[in-house]
Amino acid sequence: MQQSNAYIITFSVILTVILGLLLSGTSQVLGPLQREAEALDKKKQILGAVISGDEISAMSPEEVNAFYTSHIAATVVDINGQEVTEKDGAAVTAENVDIAKNYKMPAEDRLYPVFIYHAEGNPDAVESYILPLYGAGLWDAIWGYIALDTDMNTVGGITLAHAGETPGLGARITEAGVQQRYVGKEIFDESGALVAVEMQKGEGKDYSSDPHKVDGMSGATITGNGVNAMLKAYLGHYSAFIESKKSSQAVAAAF
Repeated sequence: MQQSNAYIITFSVILTVILGLLLSGTSQVLGPLQREAEALDKKKQILGAVISGDEISAMSPEEVNAFYTSHIAATVVDINGQEVTEKDGAAVTAENVDIAKNYKMPAEDRLYPVFIYHAEGNPDAVESYILPLYGAGLWDAIWGYIALDTDMNTVGGITLAHAGETPGLGARITEAGVQQRYVGKEIFDESGALVAVEMQKGEGKDYSSDPHKVDGMSGATITGNGVNAMLKAYLGHYSAFIESKKSSQAVAAAF
């Protein structure tokens, strides 16, 4: 039997309202769980720059949160290395800075989180500084965290991630073996210029004698170039903060 236009419209409106309420309710229920999962994953990535992935994988979510709380302090700085505690009338915390959203802004307007890895329960016993990274790979965004030793020059570790790089090629930036190549490398040359660390084209060469180069990934030159550009850019954005730490350490060493 053919239904009237009024019936069809009324039925469509009621169905739309019901579905909207169901989706809204689902979002309300699952939203907090999703945010908790995202926060936990972020903590794992930050910690991954200073401890092994195997150690993190062996931890329960509760253990990850407890370890993070007892070993990580944090601050936020601007491009001039000055601490930022408030923006647009709202308090600023390192964990809440959206690096991907900041990436779309001019570099001088961004917020730059600094995560400070320290001895358990002792924020004064700093072991390394962990800085976020964000850039573009071959197909989509790439990001990560790099840990600098307290000399603000030596790489203590790095964790890299991606949104859509090619499996077996560019996606290998997530492999522990690839990330391990950065450990012990240096971001400043002998003259004090920031040169970062560059992944080379091709794979299988020994760069152990060069403090600024790491072996590449076969068939993933563009992704490697993206990692290089990301490292150079973000270390440059943090250069004022890095220099301020180096200066304060030099003053402390003089006394």
